[in-house]
Amino acid sequence: METVACCSPLTSEPLSSEAADRIAPLLKALADPVRLRLLSLVASHADGEACVCDLNDAFELSQPTISHHLKVLHEVGLLDRSKRGVWVYYAVRREALADLGALLGGVAVSTA
Repeated sequence: METVACCSPLTSEPLSSEAADRIAPLLKALADPVRLRLLSLVASHADGEACVCDLNDAFELSQPTISHHLKVLHEVGLLDRSKRGVWVYYAVRREALADLGALLGGVAVSTA
């Protein structure tokens, strides 16, 4: 099976210094498996947002550890957060995901 890059800016022209500076922290934050799963859980949750209380059961980690990972995702701009009473709700920032999607582009898989 052969993988062929399609429409990826990485293969069509070099990244500008500004784009690399903007996107590198996003990739660094997502390089952690827990944070990658958290982003996926929030993005796929009903209405595209999740309470921290909804995310704890998906991991064998303490609530403070989950909150730390969510804070990292928030600080790099991948998640927005809002406080409602004693709970904090997180939502994916679609603009940040669009930056990542534009960087990576589509990948077509050929069976040839």
